[in-house]
Amino acid sequence: MNKNYFSICFISFFFLFLFMLLNFFFMMYFVMNNMVLFLEWEIISFNSLSVVMSILLDWMSLLFMMFVCLISSVVIYYSKSYMSSELNLSRFIILVLLFIISMILLIISPNMISILLGWDGLGLVSYCLVIYYQNLKSYNAGMLTVLSNRIGDVMILMIISWMMNFGSWNYIFYLEFMKNDYCMIYISIMIILAAMTKSAQIPFSSWLPAAMAAPTPVSALVHSSTLVTAGVYLLIRFNLLLSDTLFFKFLLLISGLTMFMAGVSANYEFDLKKIIALSTLSQLGLMMSILSMGLPLLAFFHLLTHAMFKALLFMCAGVIIHMMNDIQDIRFMGGISLYIPMTCLCMNISNMALCGIPFLAGFYSKDLILEMVSFSSFNFLIFFLYYISTGLTMFYTIRLTMYLMVNDYNLLSIYNLYDEDYIMVKSMLVLLFMSVISGSMLMWLIFYYPYMIYLPFNLKLMVIYVSLMGMFMGFMISNMNIYSLNKYLVTYNMSTFLCVMWFMPNLSTYGLNYYFLNYGQKLLKNIDFGWSEMYSGWGMFNIMKNYSIFYSVYQMNNFKIYLFSFIMWIMIYLFMLLI
Repeated sequence: MNKNYFSICFISFFFLFLFMLLNFFFMMYFVMNNMVLFLEWEIISFNSLSVVMSILLDWMSLLFMMFVCLISSVVIYYSKSYMSSELNLSRFIILVLLFIISMILLIISPNMISILLGWDGLGLVSYCLVIYYQNLKSYNAGMLTVLSNRIGDVMILMIISWMMNFGSWNYIFYLEFMKNDYCMIYISIMIILAAMTKSAQIPFSSWLPAAMAAPTPVSALVHSSTLVTAGVYLLIRFNLLLSDTLFFKFLLLISGLTMFMAGVSANYEFDLKKIIALSTLSQLGLMMSILSMGLPLLAFFHLLTHAMFKALLFMCAGVIIHMMNDIQDIRFMGGISLYIPMTCLCMNISNMALCGIPFLAGFYSKDLILEMVSFSSFNFLIFFLYYISTGLTMFYTIRLTMYLMVNDYNLLSIYNLYDEDYIMVKSMLVLLFMSVISGSMLMWLIFYYPYMIYLPFNLKLMVIYVSLMGMFMGFMISNMNIYSLNKYLVTYNMSTFLCVMWFMPNLSTYGLNYYFLNYGQKLLKNIDFGWSEMYSGWGMFNIMKNYSIFYSVYQMNNFKIYLFSFIMWIMIYLFMLLI
């Protein structure tokens, strides 16, 4: 590898890690002293117009920044090895750094203008990273990603125009006392729609698995702490404004369905990265739904714990794809725990944290969320969606583990699997440590007092029941072909519906452009190439061409033609005289 590339990776890693430590100490100081720091710089002031740059630093923004910097520093260190064959590694690192800066700008902004800068920066840089491997699939995925996110950007722009009524774009000032104003009701609806696009809730879900066309280190960053969590973070900040609104109840249903849909689709998927992407979609649905119930701290808690093990899961997937000669289909894998034990250790622990196995990071947030759901007064549909989705998480995790580690190796008879890429392994071990301890650490930091939830015995053990059932189903399904099972359970059309995310990719692509393109083709055929063409361009050209042929005959200077035309004119003249 070129020394310049090595130094860029190392400097980026070092400064991000240093910034993470700085954030950690500041966050501890702010928590202990219950501080909030609000900074404003006046950039320009002219008559009554003042343009200000404002920054909000409290324990929440500092803690989130700490997690973003930790994960991104580890990802950059990891990509030093993963992207070592890349000729333009410096360009890749600069794009990743731009991505991180956009996210940090979004986190510390109490102002809608600077939120738009971070929000749009995330959308633009994510497009550049998704199309990084320049092929047709990447271009399609990038276009789907950027256009889906564009809806959210438009919503933020509309919020900025609506908030001009209030004299300032600092939303933090208006959250409580302007809550019942009709303008704020419109703003809250737009905020929810913007968050739904960025966090890929139904009907905007199809871009999230498509964005897997990006390099794996980018996927680890996007799916853990940056792009997809931006919508959730925005709703956490706006939670005072949104609680008890009708649209929030609608979001609860939508996010519950997203969680369920992603869990079902992950069980039909064979692409390793797409399974993990659908798992992210399921967890985003969980965060959004618990947020819709009016529990923002709990959603924030799960957002941070999820960031750790999801980044680790993608890193492990990247190592496995490298070892497998860039093959992502899990049907070709199997028995890899014998050859790459460290990677499989990290993958198993991150998978267990995802399932909520006790005393790992995911357990503290997931168990608390499900107990709060059991404790709440929502109807059976919400209860059903939560618990079935939890069972489905265990279902696809066990299925993935069986395909990767337990079943027989299926790729080639001559293969070379090794676990000696120490740069990748070291970066994974950092996140492995955090995946184990971050749940209990955050439990002490975020909540002022311990939650003690009393429930009936069966309801308390309901999480264990559905997890065991999901584990059993995952074990059974991985030993048989899921499509042959479907022939007995449901029809072919139904299985296709479940397999392709409820036809959402088709609805987002062909569903939106097919009829417009078809109508355009008919217009082209009947108007541009039809009567319009006859009476405009082509018709005029034809007439002029025929006339020019006729006149070119005259210009041949043939005496017979002149004599013939003279006789013709005499005959016409006589005919006119007779009339």
